[in-house]
Amino acid sequence: MSLSIGIHDLSFATGEFVLPHTALAAYNGTEIGKYHVGIGQESMSVPAADEDIVTLAATAAAPIVARHGSERIRTVVFATESSIDQAKSAGVYVHSLLGLPSATRVVELKQACYGATAALQFAIGLVQRDPAQQVLVIASDVSKYELDSPGEATQGAAAVAMLVGMDPALVRIEDPSGLFTADVMDFWRPNYLSTALVDGQESIGAYLQAVEGTWKDYSEQGGRALEEFAAFCYHQPFTKMAYKAHRHLLNYCGYDTDSDAIAGAIGQTTAYNTVIGNSYTASVYLGLAALLDQADDLTGKPIGFLSYGSGSVAEFFAGTVVAGYRERLRTEANREAIARRKPVDYAAYRELHQRSFPTDGGDHATERQTTGPFRLAGISGHKRQYETR
Repeated sequence: MSLSIGIHDLSFATGEFVLPHTALAAYNGTEIGKYHVGIGQESMSVPAADEDIVTLAATAAAPIVARHGSERIRTVVFATESSIDQAKSAGVYVHSLLGLPSATRVVELKQACYGATAALQFAIGLVQRDPAQQVLVIASDVSKYELDSPGEATQGAAAVAMLVGMDPALVRIEDPSGLFTADVMDFWRPNYLSTALVDGQESIGAYLQAVEGTWKDYSEQGGRALEEFAAFCYHQPFTKMAYKAHRHLLNYCGYDTDSDAIAGAIGQTTAYNTVIGNSYTASVYLGLAALLDQADDLTGKPIGFLSYGSGSVAEFFAGTVVAGYRERLRTEANREAIARRKPVDYAAYRELHQRSFPTDGGDHATERQTTGPFRLAGISGHKRQYETR
C-alpha cells in the first residue's frame, strides 16, 4: 500500500481468576504432561460472575482512549464469537462505557477466531479512505466448552484492543494478503447452545489445510519469501497448535523442520496464551503482544500473521515493526494483567462455568467479584446492566 497504515497501539485484558491446569489434572486424574507438554497450556483465565466480553473489551480499550483521546476515532469494530445479543453489537456497550463520541459507527463482526483480522483489514480500508480518522478494533471472547469434555483444557478469556491509523507506532500492515475459505464443520455453536461443539481432529486438519491455502495465495499475490520473516504469529487454540502449523508451513515450502528454528520463529509468541488459554478472536494478537514485549529489537523486521477461524476462513499477511515501537509498548501493564488474577480451585471454577442468567425478564443482580474498572451489574427486563467501578 502507498500509505503507512497499521497498529498504532495495542492493549489487552483478561479475567479476574485463573485455574491452573494442575487443578484440572488433579480433578480428572490426567497426567499433567498431557496439558503442559501435549497442548502447551499451564493455566486458563476464568471470568468473574460480573465479567463478560463487554467488560473485558472496555478494560482493554480504556488505556488506548486515555493515551490518545477519542477525537479521531470514527469507527469501533468489535470482533467476537461469544456474542451476548443476536442484534445489538457488544461494541455499543463499550462505546457507552468509554464515553466515545456519538459521531461513531459501531459494528460487530463474526467468523470464529478469524473475526479480529477481518476487523483489522476493514479498519485499514477505512483509514485509506480517510487518513485523518482512526479505528478502534476490539477482539473479545470467553472460550467455553462443556465440562468434562476434551476441549475443557483449552478454555480461556481475554480481550485485545488495537488502535489502527496512519503512521503507526507499532506495526505497519503490508499488502498483500493470502486468503482461504472452506466449508468445514470442525467447530460451531448453534443458537440453542451456550457451549461450542468441536471435532478436534477435523479442526486440526482444517487449520493445516488453511495454512497451505493462505500461503499459496499469499505467494501468488507477490508476498514475501518465507525466509524474510523474523517471527510468525499464529492463532493459538492451544499453543502447541502454533508449532504444528509452523512445522506444516515449513514442510509445505520444502524447508527443514528443525525444532530450534521453529521455537525461534514462534516461541516468544506463545508466552501469554500459555497462561491465559484460548481467547478465540484475540489469540493471534495476544501472540503479537507477547512477541513485542519479549523479543530483541525487531525494528524494520517483518512478522508473518496466520489468522484462522473454524468453519473455515483464514488469512496470511505481513507486518513490519516500526522504529521506536518499544517506547509505546505496555509490557508492564500486560504482565500485571496476567499476574493480578486470583487462583481458583476446580469447584469454584465449575460453579462459575455453570452460572447463567435466568430468562424470565426479571431483575437479577450479579455478585461483586471483579476488581477491574467495569462490571456487569446484572440483568433487568432482559437488558444487561453495566457500571463503572
